Amino acid sequence: MYSSVDTIWVLLGAALVFFMQAGFAMVETGLTRAKNAGNIIMKNLMDFALGTVAFWLAGFGIMFAGDGALIGGFDPFILGDYSSTFPSWAFVIFQTVFCATAATIVSGAMAERTKFLSYCIYSVAISLIVYPVGGHWIWGGGWLSQLGFHDFAGSTAVHMVGGLCALIGAKMVGPRIGKYTKDGKANAIPGHSLTLAALGCFILWFCWFGFNGCSTVSMTGDETLVNASLIFVNTNLAAALATCVVMIITWSRYKKPDVSMTLNGSLAGLVAITAGCDAVDPFGAAIIGLIAGFAVVFGVEFIDQKLKIDDPVGAIGVHFVNGALGTVLTGLFATDGGLFYGGGFGFLGVQMLGVLAVCAWVGVAITLVFFLLKKTIGLRVSREEEIDGLDIHEHGLISAYADFAPMSLGMVSPEVQETVEGAVPAKSADEAVPVVETTVTAAPASGPRISKVVILLRQSRFDALKEALSSIGVTGLTVTQVLGCGVQKGQSEFYRGVPMDVTLLPKVKVEVVVSRVPVRSVIDVTKQVLYTGHIGDGKIFVYNVENVVKVRTGEEGVAALQDTH
Repeated sequence: MYSSVDTIWVLLGAALVFFMQAGFAMVETGLTRAKNAGNIIMKNLMDFALGTVAFWLAGFGIMFAGDGALIGGFDPFILGDYSSTFPSWAFVIFQTVFCATAATIVSGAMAERTKFLSYCIYSVAISLIVYPVGGHWIWGGGWLSQLGFHDFAGSTAVHMVGGLCALIGAKMVGPRIGKYTKDGKANAIPGHSLTLAALGCFILWFCWFGFNGCSTVSMTGDETLVNASLIFVNTNLAAALATCVVMIITWSRYKKPDVSMTLNGSLAGLVAITAGCDAVDPFGAAIIGLIAGFAVVFGVEFIDQKLKIDDPVGAIGVHFVNGALGTVLTGLFATDGGLFYGGGFGFLGVQMLGVLAVCAWVGVAITLVFFLLKKTIGLRVSREEEIDGLDIHEHGLISAYADFAPMSLGMVSPEVQETVEGAVPAKSADEAVPVVETTVTAAPASGPRISKVVILLRQSRFDALKEALSSIGVTGLTVTQVLGCGVQKGQSEFYRGVPMDVTLLPKVKVEVVVSRVPVRSVIDVTKQVLYTGHIGDGKIFVYNVENVVKVRTGEEGVAALQDTH
């Protein structure tokens, strides 16, 4: 007889852990550039799909089909019975989504320069053999579990494994073009959407309650109910402490609270508490979160600036560093057997041994996989493909944000194409745009002069400027949103601990052409509206205009600027 409550709990956990794929996809997409967004989404989709098939074919059996010291056994297509208080298939899907989480961690660290085919192949390898062997040692009755190694929900089994694969992969594929100068200095390459990254972080935080809490695989009995509740509290507390710590550290070091690094802080706290969320009290969880906050900031900086390993999303610092750290800290803070609770060094030693052993296995196995790929089909795309973006070359995708991207020459949207094909073409350009011939006489020196005034200003002052210009008779405006900086190169800012030499700030460019309205009046009213006395108030450029032609009427010169008929 199966327990309905336990079955529902396990299936709920499987659904939540599956939804972590969406969280990882959003984090990785947001922290990389828009020209690779479609590629990132495709990789996160396919590592789950391919990993599911590989885990079904052989990975699950290697992990759970026996209690041997090194591997479980072989059970292709999962024909054995793995029932407990819930059906065998509930256990299968729960373990499948955990395997997929380990595989998906790699894509962010190797983003923007890795071949899609190579990514698919090594994702299969991770799900087929790399993850299952380590998972068997820890959860399948292997030698580490026999020694008493404790990794409740996967700080080591899932996150450290994925993080180490990411570390080795990012090292072997090499940094993105432009990431490092010739003298080795790291350049900041900001992601294109912190909104997406934040959404992904919130999704992951939410799903982690299933990742950790549902790993009890039971909700039967008062003791289990209390333990599951404690796991929820510890998971949330560690994440919150790590987030606060990272915000304070970056605020102190970079003079501003770094958004992307703080998002990494939340994930670092979640990874670190995963091993011991059932074994520590809330005070221990808070300390683990605090330590994780420090570890992720200095870990990301060390990996990026000292080791020269380009990790666009911070996956190595989040998952590898804090996966290993959280597992070891469990040996210190576990209320039953932890060193700080009178347990001695035995349990701590087992935790450290487990981390080192899994690192050794994963390091050898994944290095071999990457080496074979590099020597055969290659790991990295060409320079041209990387510069253009993987979306267009790997997937034939002009842009993942087509409605917001400028139309390329030769490319017509379906809506425009339909209009063009249904229209009656003009016989000539003259019939399409009639031009009235006129005799153009140069304006006398004392007459109106045509001038173009270009104004660069802060976005927040545009409405005020528009009203001020209208008040002096200027109604014709051309407005463009731009990015730029003055000779000061913008304010000195940091992105993930790396100084940005040139900070391009959002600005508005307003262009007006005047004749009867004095240029001096335009300048004076603009200065009055924009002036604050601070760097970034804007600039005004004045140009002489040789001629103006109104297409509709054919009028030229000053007359073309008037709207009298």
